[in-house]
Amino acid sequence: MEKDHKITGFAHGGDRDVLRLNPQDNVVIALKNLPMGAKLAGFDVAIKTAVPQGHKIAIQPIRARENVLRYGQIIGQASCDIEPGAHVHTDNLGMGDHKQDYAHATACKPLVPIEDSRNFMGYHRTGGRIGTRNYVGIVTTVNCSGSVARFIAEAAERAGMLERFPNVDGIVPIVHGTGCGMSGVNEGYDTLFRTLSGYAQHPNFGGILLIGLGCEVMQLQDLVGGKPIRPDGVLRYMTIQNEGGTRRTIERGLAQLEEIVAQANRAERTPAPVSEITVGMQCGGSDGYSGITANPALGYASDLLVRRGGTTILSETSEIYGAEHLLTRRAESVEIGEALIARVHWWEDYCARNGGEMDNNPSPGNKRGGLTTILEKSLGAVAKGGTAPLSGVFKFAEKIDGKGFVFMDSPGFDPCSVTGQVASGANLIVFTTGRGSVSGYQPTPCLKLATNSEMYARMADDMDLNCGEIVSKGVSIEDMGEALFDLIVRVASGEKTKSEELGFGGVEFVPWQIGAVM
Repeated sequence: MEKDHKITGFAHGGDRDVLRLNPQDNVVIALKNLPMGAKLAGFDVAIKTAVPQGHKIAIQPIRARENVLRYGQIIGQASCDIEPGAHVHTDNLGMGDHKQDYAHATACKPLVPIEDSRNFMGYHRTGGRIGTRNYVGIVTTVNCSGSVARFIAEAAERAGMLERFPNVDGIVPIVHGTGCGMSGVNEGYDTLFRTLSGYAQHPNFGGILLIGLGCEVMQLQDLVGGKPIRPDGVLRYMTIQNEGGTRRTIERGLAQLEEIVAQANRAERTPAPVSEITVGMQCGGSDGYSGITANPALGYASDLLVRRGGTTILSETSEIYGAEHLLTRRAESVEIGEALIARVHWWEDYCARNGGEMDNNPSPGNKRGGLTTILEKSLGAVAKGGTAPLSGVFKFAEKIDGKGFVFMDSPGFDPCSVTGQVASGANLIVFTTGRGSVSGYQPTPCLKLATNSEMYARMADDMDLNCGEIVSKGVSIEDMGEALFDLIVRVASGEKTKSEELGFGGVEFVPWQIGAVM
């Protein structure tokens, strides 16, 4: 990827009031709030009604059932005749027919490796994995042990445990709303099992205390499995029922936690190659700018990391729907492409049997930001994946066992999707947002990227990087991607993100609950 590589999307009206993303497009994007009657320079078109920033305007006649194009791709079909200058949105644009030619592995182009000695300062764990943080986790098998886990963490805080062990970043209770009232032999159980195991083994934890109730479906001994979950052995476990109730569990848990924290405190940051960074890529509260600014900038940074031997994870299967063909064509093999489509078909069936539809997205906030159909949203979301070959497809919370750009199946619900990425091994999260999502994901730091400068100005305390400058100041996607890559390395080395400074991470562990609650 040469430095002067140009990403399609910056041929615009001369006054930069609008942006045409591809020469084939029959709509442009408003770069500011435009009043009725405003003339679009370069297109000899006057708009019919006021159009908000980030929304679409027709630049030529579009007949009913004709395809509407953005990014040079189909984002839906006109539900009625659309005149030049009309606002193109929910009243005149629908899904239509969106069958795609997957063309598995036909456009796979390996990236040119970058050979450099770029390092970050990380925590080297037994077994070879590298952490970007040094937390201690209290992981629960079931909702019934969640309060006790919090009681132990609160008791440790009152006792000043972290003051005595300053190399530990914090004590994180990993509590959730499931673990019982479920089948023990279906995909829902397997998914939760992978999630809890992934957190217990995560390199951002220097040690784990595992707490169960005792009678739940997700049995503690099944998780431990007769062999150490963690190669370093820094894991203790107990059940409330065997300990004799809440107070005794807290007392023993606190004593065990002291031992774990003391051992985790011995860890120190030392140099590690950037190839050991695994980034989970997310977007939430997306808007009409997401696919223009922050997502392609993240895609460029993703390619920079992959070219250095690192790993990036794209997820949210329900939000690549309609754009999956752009990924299958980049697959390293036909089998990888088919694995992705198998997950899409699973989702179609999952929605059908639960009375939902794959096109019930975008959300109300997405629509206020200018996104109309899931096809449009998905095309922008896929931009986070850059141009690297797709080297693997994984189930939710399945351990990522290779390098490169990969896909992990997940819902589009951000906390749930990130939970799966962290369980799969992401030691850093990058999250783009146009409307202004706020969240954090202990034990993994989360960088927030603003898609537009107006939202960044309102919510600067929550945002780590303003990618809106790609439009507002003419910063190139390449330069923004380079800046983001540098920020990723600094955060991996210990620089705190805005969500960390604000204390996020206490409620964002959300396992994907599949199946009947019984």
